[in-house]
Amino acid sequence: MRFSLPKALGYFIGGRWTAWGGRKRIEAKQLRNLRRLVEKARRDSPLFHRLYADVPPSRDVDLHDLPVTRKPDLMRDFDDWLTIRSLPLDRAREHLRDIGKAGVPIDDVAVFQTSGTSGEPAVIVLSSSFVEYAYGIMMARFERYHWKLIRDVRKLGVRVTITGGNGHFAGNGFNKLVQRLYPALAKGLGLTVIEAEQPIDRIVDRLNAISNVAWIVTYPSMLSILTKEKEAGRLQIAPALFTTGGETLTDDLRARVGRAFPSLKYGIADPYGSTECLALSFECSHGRKHVNEDWVILEAVDEAMQPVPDGTLSETVLLTVLANEVQPFIRYDLGDCVRYYEDNCPCGSPFRSFQVEGRQATLVRIGEVTLSPLVFDLEHERARRIQLVQIDEREFELRIQLTDGAAAGLVFQEVIESVKRVFRDNGLDDVAVRQSETPPEFTASGKFHEVVPLRSADARNMTSSGSCQPATE
Repeated sequence: MRFSLPKALGYFIGGRWTAWGGRKRIEAKQLRNLRRLVEKARRDSPLFHRLYADVPPSRDVDLHDLPVTRKPDLMRDFDDWLTIRSLPLDRAREHLRDIGKAGVPIDDVAVFQTSGTSGEPAVIVLSSSFVEYAYGIMMARFERYHWKLIRDVRKLGVRVTITGGNGHFAGNGFNKLVQRLYPALAKGLGLTVIEAEQPIDRIVDRLNAISNVAWIVTYPSMLSILTKEKEAGRLQIAPALFTTGGETLTDDLRARVGRAFPSLKYGIADPYGSTECLALSFECSHGRKHVNEDWVILEAVDEAMQPVPDGTLSETVLLTVLANEVQPFIRYDLGDCVRYYEDNCPCGSPFRSFQVEGRQATLVRIGEVTLSPLVFDLEHERARRIQLVQIDEREFELRIQLTDGAAAGLVFQEVIESVKRVFRDNGLDDVAVRQSETPPEFTASGKFHEVVPLRSADARNMTSSGSCQPATE
């Protein structure tokens, strides 16, 4: 697997040219890319060959001719899903079990996994061309403001990413992949990674030990914790920029961060993406999120998978990634809820802009201590799913779906001890964690939360008819 700077520049030039042509050129490029991807998928993916048996010829196909796809169905037929035959699921999972191989390619592709908040974690496969696309297209969308921001922040110090380190997640693995493929680029970005699973005092110590933290990339839930540490005087850093993702960044949290960190010259950037498509959108100088529509299609739809009007909050979104020919994501039910703006963005971009709801942080609050769900390692080789539910301020129950033949007592004992260790590391010695016979539960929209805090642990939220709840801190 290699990173080609000329190919990345090709995406940059193509992206600029498409934008200069306005809506007409964007929509024409999108349709060409869609038909090319459909032809590739139906030719080289046995799954899509079957799925598209009754679909019109690729040269004539339109988006709404194509069926909706969902993660459980795709993962069940993983070996037939990819357009390459050299990476069966067993081989991918063997690679993912070794944390030392995070960011290490398998032959000509990189392999990541999602966090599994909507059930079974998805295995994501990316080729070199997608990495080149991600860098090229994002540079193509930069305004003068962004170039100045990057230049200024680099002068001020280093960029720190605080993300999950216990798995092959994109936040950790993609940085390591870039360091491996193109060390000069990684060095230019000043990448430093801190594992979010550590006790918060260790994260604070790590940050305080870096004399020039200028930019932090993390989740809103972790940003909330850092803000509290800053307010308490334990965190000494003075960054100029935060970038968040993966959860909803609320207006209240944004305001609180601004008060706690007066050094934030460039505020908080909050682009929207997913492991399935890292360069899904870009955030402009006016703070709006814009879809990279020449290479990404993001459909706001209702329960019947029909388009909703601009200005209306969707029930879910369907994602089509036109830049990934190895693992086709076509009309893929992503589960988040968006609302497209009805007016043009003041920045002048021809790409449609939108708001995101339904990515709510799941902070756990116990007295004066606030924990991110990332600190809990809720995985066990003899468990299919594990869920930690807060039923009182200092009382939790553990729900586990075991693998066939697993000894329940031993699995519960080991996971409970792991959870209690997290509490002890954070000064919470009096928190009770007990075994529950209740199986792990999903939300009505099919999402699975490994950690269910007290404010959302009641049955009403687990069975709510709507998949998108108002975002709260």
